[in-house]
Amino acid sequence: MTAFEPKKSLLNPKFEGYKLAVMDAEDAVMRHSLPYHATQATSSGKTPLSFQEMQSRITHNHLSIDAETNQAVYVDSEHRIILTEFNGDTPSYRILYEMPLPVQSEATATIHREYPSAMFIGSTLVIASDGDGSLYVLSVKNEGLSTPVGTYVLASEGRNTPFKIHYSHRSTPTSVVTVISSKSSASLPKESSRRPGGSSLFDVRAIRINLLSLGPNNTEREMDVIWTRQGEDIPIFTPYVPSLDSHILVGGSNYPDPTLGISAPYVPSADEIAPIPRANENPDKSDDAVNPPPPPYSWTQTPDSVTIAIPLPSATSKDNIRVLFSPKSLTVHVNYFASTSTPIPRYSSKELWDTVSPSSSFWTWDKEAERAYGVLTLHMEKQNEGTRWMQVFATSGDNDDVPETLDPSELYKISESLEKYTASLRDGSDSSGLGLGAGLPSLASGEIDDEVDASVGRQAYLTWVAASNGSTPTWFDPREQVPFTLLATTLPGLKEEVHDLSLVVKNNLDGLVFGLEAVDGEKPVWTHASTYPAVAFVLASKRDTRFTYLVPSKAILAFESAGQNRGGNLYIYRRPSATKDKWAKQSILKVDDGQGGSLLGVGAITGKDGELRILCLLERELVTIKGI
Repeated sequence: MTAFEPKKSLLNPKFEGYKLAVMDAEDAVMRHSLPYHATQATSSGKTPLSFQEMQSRITHNHLSIDAETNQAVYVDSEHRIILTEFNGDTPSYRILYEMPLPVQSEATATIHREYPSAMFIGSTLVIASDGDGSLYVLSVKNEGLSTPVGTYVLASEGRNTPFKIHYSHRSTPTSVVTVISSKSSASLPKESSRRPGGSSLFDVRAIRINLLSLGPNNTEREMDVIWTRQGEDIPIFTPYVPSLDSHILVGGSNYPDPTLGISAPYVPSADEIAPIPRANENPDKSDDAVNPPPPPYSWTQTPDSVTIAIPLPSATSKDNIRVLFSPKSLTVHVNYFASTSTPIPRYSSKELWDTVSPSSSFWTWDKEAERAYGVLTLHMEKQNEGTRWMQVFATSGDNDDVPETLDPSELYKISESLEKYTASLRDGSDSSGLGLGAGLPSLASGEIDDEVDASVGRQAYLTWVAASNGSTPTWFDPREQVPFTLLATTLPGLKEEVHDLSLVVKNNLDGLVFGLEAVDGEKPVWTHASTYPAVAFVLASKRDTRFTYLVPSKAILAFESAGQNRGGNLYIYRRPSATKDKWAKQSILKVDDGQGGSLLGVGAITGKDGELRILCLLERELVTIKGI
C-alpha cells in the first residue's frame, strides 16, 4: 500500500496560526531586466485542450538550474535557449542555441504543441525540446553558440509527436535517461474516466541517449524508448531513486504495467453449474431467494449524516485499515490476507450519492475480540442537510446497490459508541484518547469550507517503475495504490546532498512532510518527518497560486502567478521551531512590481556566501530572493 501514515507525536491539534514576520524587501529582493524575454504563449490547435493539458501548462516550470554550477537555462519567445550565469548577485545572459521555429500547417493544426523547454544533464550538456516533437542535445561551450551533437524525434503515425520533458539523469557515465510525456492517440470512453469529460490518455516514456553516439554531424534519428506507461493524467513528479534503480511516477492517475494485465475471472454459465446436494436438500429447488448472499455493508441515514457498518474479521489490525473521505468520494482499503467467508470490501475513490464534509467525517474500528467479526463504522456528515440518499454510492455495481437495511438496535449501539468521539469534538476534551483536542486549530474555527479546502493541492497516485525495463518492482503492489493530496514537492535546484526526496501531503488542514527511506532491494517506506500545521487551510485562501515548493527544514513557498500589470507575491510559511508550538512565522514578499509579467519558473541557486537564493523567471525580469 502507498501509505503516508502520520506520526501522532508530530501532529499539533492546538496550533493557533501564523504570525507575520516582516522581511526587508529592498534587501531580500533583486530584480534584473531580461534582454531575452520569456513567454508562456504557445501555438494553438483546432481542438480544445483537455483539463489535464491545461493544468500541466499552468504548472509548467520554464526554468532549469544546474545545482553544481549555479547556471540556469530557459527558452525565450524566439525559441532561443538562453544560458544564465551568476557572477556574485549579477546575472549574465547569452544565447546557447537557436532552435528552428516549428512551421504550422493544416496537418499539424489538429494537435497542440508543448512549451519549448531546456534542461541540464550535468554541467556541460543541455537537452532541449522545441515543443513540436524534436529533442536536441547541446554541448555547453565557454562562449559562443553551441552546435547540436544529437537530434532525436518522437514519431507516431507518420508525424512528430509533441512531448514534455520531465526529468533527466545519467544512468551510466556514457548514457542519459530522460522521462517524457505526450498525448496518446488512444482515448478512453468518458464513462470509464475518473475525470468529468476527461477521456484523454497520456503516454509516459523513458528514452535512452547514448553519449558515445553523439557528434556534431549526427543526423536526426528516432528516440530509443526503454519503456512506456500510460495513464489518464500528465505526471507531476518523476524522480529517479538510485538505490532502488526505479522511477516514481506521481500524477493524477496511476500508470499501470502493460505486462500485468489482470484477466477477468471465469464465470460459468447456468448450464455448467452442477449443484452438490447436501443432506435433506432438494437440488432441484433454488433457495437463492431465501438465502441471498449477504451485502458487504449495512447503512442508515439521518437528515444530517450517513452511517455505514462494514463487518470485518476481528483479527484485522487497525493499521491495515485505510479510510479516506473527500467531498464527493470514499476510499476504503483493508489489508486482510487470511481466508475468510466474509467478502472484504474495497473502494478506491468511489463516487458517493451526494457530497459530505470530510472534516466532520470519521471512522471507528470495534474489534469485538470475543467474537469472530468486528464492525468498521464510517460516520459521514452530509453537506446538504435534509437530502435523502437513495443509496450510498452514485453508481451501482456488484454489491454496491445496498438498500438502507441497518437494524435500529444496531444503529443505537453504534451511535452510543460514537458519542465519546463526537463529545470530544464539541467540548474540546479528549475522552477518545486519540489526541483530538478541540478537533480543529483555532485558526480554522468557524471558518472551514470543505469545497474550498478540497481544491487545495492535487489528488495524486504514486506508481513505481523499474528504470531498466519499465517493469513493476517486486516489492510494489499496484493494487494497493491509494490516492493522496499532494501539496508540494522539493524546490528544484537544491543540491541532492543537502536534502532527501520529500513530498508534502495534505492531512486534514496540515501539510505533512514525508521523506523516502530506500534501501537496496527492500520495500521503500515514506516516513513522516515534520509538520506544517494548518498550511492547507492558509493555502486555500491563495486563489492565484502557481507553484508550491518545499525548502527542507526551512519553509513551504507559495508563488502567485502575477501578470495583467499586477504584481505577484511569494508567501513563506516557516516550520514551527518546536512540534507543539502554537504559532509559527510567515512572510510575504512582492516578487513582481507590476512590470515583470507573469511568473514562469522558479528554482534555487547558491550564492558565493553559501546562502540559498530563490530564482524567479518572469516574462521580462529575472528576480533573485535571499533570506529565506
